[in-house]
Amino acid sequence: MTGIKAFPSDSAKHSRTAPVVIDTGRRAVLLFAARKLEEDMMAWIKAALTAALLLLTGAAAEAAEAGASDWAISESGKVRLISAATGTGEAGQLRLGLQFKLETGWKIYWRTPGDAGYPPKLDWSGSANLENPQPHWPAPHRFVLAGLQNYGYVGEVILPLDARAGDASRPVAARLTVDFLACAQICVPQKVELSLNLSPGPAEPSAFAHDIGRFTALVPGDGRRHGLSLDSAEALGGGDASVLRLGVSSVEPFTDPDAFVEAEDVAAFGQPKITLSADRRKAVFELPVPAGSLLKPLAGAPLTVTVTDGLRAVEVAATPVAGTAAPMAAGGAAPGLAGMLLVALLGGLILNLMPCVLPVLSIKVLGVLGHGGGERAHVRASFIASGIGIVASFLALAALAIGLKQAGAAVGWGIQFQQPGFLALMVVLLALFAANLWGMFEIPMPTFLFSRNGGNAHHTVLGHFLSGAFATLLATPCSAPFLGTAIGFALARGPGEIVMIFTALGLGMAAPYLAVAVWPDAALKLPKPGRWMVGVRKVLGLALAGTGAWLLTVLMVQAGMLAALVTGGAMVGAVAVLGLRHRLPVAARPAVTACVVALAGLALAAPFHGTANGDSTGETGGAVAWSRFDSQTLARLVSDGKVVFVDVTADWCITCKVNKAAVVERGEVARRLASPGVVSLRADWTKPDESISRYLASFGRYGIPFNAVYGPSAPDGIALPELLSEADVLAALDKAR
Repeated sequence: MTGIKAFPSDSAKHSRTAPVVIDTGRRAVLLFAARKLEEDMMAWIKAALTAALLLLTGAAAEAAEAGASDWAISESGKVRLISAATGTGEAGQLRLGLQFKLETGWKIYWRTPGDAGYPPKLDWSGSANLENPQPHWPAPHRFVLAGLQNYGYVGEVILPLDARAGDASRPVAARLTVDFLACAQICVPQKVELSLNLSPGPAEPSAFAHDIGRFTALVPGDGRRHGLSLDSAEALGGGDASVLRLGVSSVEPFTDPDAFVEAEDVAAFGQPKITLSADRRKAVFELPVPAGSLLKPLAGAPLTVTVTDGLRAVEVAATPVAGTAAPMAAGGAAPGLAGMLLVALLGGLILNLMPCVLPVLSIKVLGVLGHGGGERAHVRASFIASGIGIVASFLALAALAIGLKQAGAAVGWGIQFQQPGFLALMVVLLALFAANLWGMFEIPMPTFLFSRNGGNAHHTVLGHFLSGAFATLLATPCSAPFLGTAIGFALARGPGEIVMIFTALGLGMAAPYLAVAVWPDAALKLPKPGRWMVGVRKVLGLALAGTGAWLLTVLMVQAGMLAALVTGGAMVGAVAVLGLRHRLPVAARPAVTACVVALAGLALAAPFHGTANGDSTGETGGAVAWSRFDSQTLARLVSDGKVVFVDVTADWCITCKVNKAAVVERGEVARRLASPGVVSLRADWTKPDESISRYLASFGRYGIPFNAVYGPSAPDGIALPELLSEADVLAALDKAR
């Protein structure tokens, strides 16, 4: 075989595409190979162009299965729309799913993507007979790349979709355009169009029902199914040093916990630092706020918290309160709990001296007087019953607070007085108690509950128990020193701490009665009951009637004047009917009872048909010119260099009225508040107000009165004690200026 030699022609010496002269020995073979190479190259180019077109459009499809759309395929994976049933069914309720199958190394984003990216956006505008499908989001995974925190999914994920057919007798044409971002080393925006038709008929399970159900189980709920609960949410520090601290409990030991926080227009959050208890059933998450991402203070800002642990998850709405700087231990009691229990005991004890409790003390005074010359055993039993009634009422309040927290509602001390129905109930009870003290009727009790002297409900064990419980209810509009601190500590934590703190408050308030139970001779040395007690009963009944009249003024603000007049008039009528009872024939007395019950029912129903009046505490007048509180107004005034005095009050808050009369609107304090450069804002909490609740929570407070002073030297506010003094207010005004 001769070698192949190529020689450039003269005309091609200066051309890169010059023809080549080939030795004739293998010329035919080379020409055939050249043609074959050219054909292969053209086929490869066509395939490459086709693949590139598919990558750009995401329009490649596989054959559709029954109950599913075609697959839309791209380099990141494939996506389709599936249905859990093959037909619409009689009710037209549909469970659909958006199914992603991602290639290795690719991910898509959760509804809150984190520091970068965006979630899948769904457009159903081309659909027919399909009503607004709502997506549900399985719990996400965390991805950290170059310091960025992202949340999303890898591998396979199905977003369950709840929908319904507008008319179950007609077919459904689901037309979905999905705009999503898929990321690996690079991120590729993609847009696919999916089409799924469902015919009317029986909703037989499709081949995809199990897959949709499997991912539906991964959608976080309230945590009960997975044994997870959020115990506390606290805001620590401020500015770029802000930290969100979450306390979470688990029935089963944690294995791989994580937490995701959604806080629109509040802040971004970094990767949490997690501390587990010894038994791994309690976890504390501390999520830092990256520098420059805080838009508003965390305390009082509503958040959505999702906590995951493997396949378990819980999602709950939370409002952080101002927390202590020291980190809370993951297991057992929080630091400072023992000291806070002592504070709660003192707060409960001082609560006996608050003006809210004084009307109910009339019942107590009568009970004490009734023990004069009695028996030691009965004295001890009755005072123990009063103490138990107080503690039981505090435990009931603790249970109510826990339930409201779990439901995501506002929790606070005395918030039941914001409800017109509760006010009407208290008016009814006070009127009946007053009528009883005036001797208009006696409350029949089972004989085993009576003392040997029998006859009066206030001389029975049950009577003393009820008076203790009633005293607690009427004490809730008051805030004593130490009380707000203890309640704020409790409500910022879990159910265990709430129960312990409220029990300590109850024991503190019950302490005087328990002391008499230990030393009953103190009550036995009082004068023996006699005719002189009739006059005492009438005077004490007037005290209860006066309390009822005060509650009617509060009811007038919440439900309107007509509702308050109907409630008050009905109970005046009931008391009058009871007063005439002894003058009527015995046969007519059952009708008296029926009439009183009917009038009490009318009094209770009236507030639910009333119309609330305007704010009663926002008026200008008196020694201080008050302006309506608003957080934006407060921020503007502080930024303008003003000194601002904030008063959170309510018509049902007796301590608030005492502060106003004794300190705020008299003397030097009133003169300073009326001086140039000082603005007074009043927040009326007589009726529920979420913005005021959040404002109180930002200071770790859940009850009123609450006062704070702001100024150039105190832009974050100086919180004042519950019971104001002139020295405290003037010192805060000087410091803020």
